[in-house]
Amino acid sequence: MFHMERKTMILAVLYVILPLLDVLCYAEENLRAGATRLDCVRATEQCLKEQACSTKYRTMRQCVAGGKESNFSMVAGQEAKDECRSAMDALKQSPLYNCRCKRGMKKEKNCLRIYWGIYQTLQGNDFLEDSPYEPVNSRLSDIFRLAPIIGEPAVARENNCLNAAKACNLNDTCKKYRSAYISPCTSRVSTAEVCNKRKCHKALRQFFDKVPPKHSYGMLFCSCPLSDQTACSERRRQTIVPVCSYEEKQKPNCLELQASCKTNYICRSRLADFFVNCQPEPRSLSGCLKENYADCLLAYSGLIGTSMTPNYLRSPKISVSPYCDCSNSGNNKDECDKFTEFFTENTCLRNAIQAFGNGTDVGVWQPMSPVQTTTSTTTPYQRTRERNPNTIDNTINTDPGIYQFCKIRVNVGLLSVGCVSAELHTVIVV
Repeated sequence: MFHMERKTMILAVLYVILPLLDVLCYAEENLRAGATRLDCVRATEQCLKEQACSTKYRTMRQCVAGGKESNFSMVAGQEAKDECRSAMDALKQSPLYNCRCKRGMKKEKNCLRIYWGIYQTLQGNDFLEDSPYEPVNSRLSDIFRLAPIIGEPAVARENNCLNAAKACNLNDTCKKYRSAYISPCTSRVSTAEVCNKRKCHKALRQFFDKVPPKHSYGMLFCSCPLSDQTACSERRRQTIVPVCSYEEKQKPNCLELQASCKTNYICRSRLADFFVNCQPEPRSLSGCLKENYADCLLAYSGLIGTSMTPNYLRSPKISVSPYCDCSNSGNNKDECDKFTEFFTENTCLRNAIQAFGNGTDVGVWQPMSPVQTTTSTTTPYQRTRERNPNTIDNTINTDPGIYQFCKIRVNVGLLSVGCVSAELHTVIVV
């Protein structure tokens, strides 16, 4: 009986401490990785001050202009191709190779232009492009990573979407930027145009980039009571003024919309960020490959205000989609369906939205057996690991003997902690 009580107490302590240590280790690794990394604008400025780097950078830009994203295949002559590869190899040793951008930064578009100018020759799969954005270690991220929580998930008993709108009006920053997008998104330009979509999109991006998540997410990811699902979910759907920011006169094909998105630096970057940070993983406890709900919600909100703007579907379950479909896809129907299902059937995103709306992520962090897959898919995260072995590893290793984690060893009153990568031995000794 005594041993059972002690074991129960130790398990309860671990339930609280393990997620906290995960947060601390995650923050430490992020700080270490970001300490030496420059944004692409500053990295370029630094490169251009050094003659060797400047020469290679200018050569690389000429190669990209001639190669048209085809890995220099259009560059004439083997000697020219070799020179291009030599320039790219040299730049891999410079700060430019590892540079990133910050969402909403002053020179974001210029930074992204530099990033894609470098990386477009390195990307192998359009669907799995790496994110050009610096990871964000926010307090919201820490809140999500502190799960699991013992107890039942919170259930909405009132219209939280209405409450979130009221709270926004009481906050100066939220009220300012909300008014700034409501105006262009609801002002008719002519009898044929319901609004100026470009201005509406720009104002929406500023809203989600500038307003604290407590308020912007409160409106976008609010939970609805069972007694008022229809009206509440419709208010949530109307948050981004979909008649202007979302809908079109004709619904385009999703692959065509994706191709159009990729011609714009911001849209391409936000879409790549979404694919990376909302990547589902059936073997993950959270349903997300990166085990981070906050990163997924940030990436999703970043799409709003681009040509790939998603919104809630009128559906009994939480489901979102860009304004497009897969009609007229021809032989690319399977590829198109895969693209749309990343939105409509994304378990990671759905769990993240539910977790924020409920104020807890219990219920989606339940243990589940690893899913045995027969095919291997290279994710953007895995390709990043191949290029940069110092990147934080959030993938799940199916080998039961090896794990990387913040390890706690309890041995009759002795508690030792360390962020280590080691063989998995008995964690609790009673």
